[in-house]
Amino acid sequence: MSYYDVSLLAADGDFISRTTACAATEGIAEPNQWAIEHQWEMAATPGFGDKYSYAIATGVENPGRNESVISDGDILSAVQALNTGP
Repeated sequence: MSYYDVSLLAADGDFISRTTACAATEGIAEPNQWAIEHQWEMAATPGFGDKYSYAIATGVENPGRNESVISDGDILSAVQALNTGP
């Protein structure tokens, strides 16, 4: 993982949308705002940068939207770990 990989993931609109959807299903108030406020922490979740980098290197299209790159379960775990309140 490189810092550049994390920065690419943090800027990936599809990944941010998936994070927003997860936050909404978790009952987080203002899920759009929450996802934007935590986009860097989400992207820096251990393993996420490596998975994203590998997907790019192997030609996966739209890696931020592809659940085989970073699964919904991975996103859920990261959201739950970061969420300190509703």
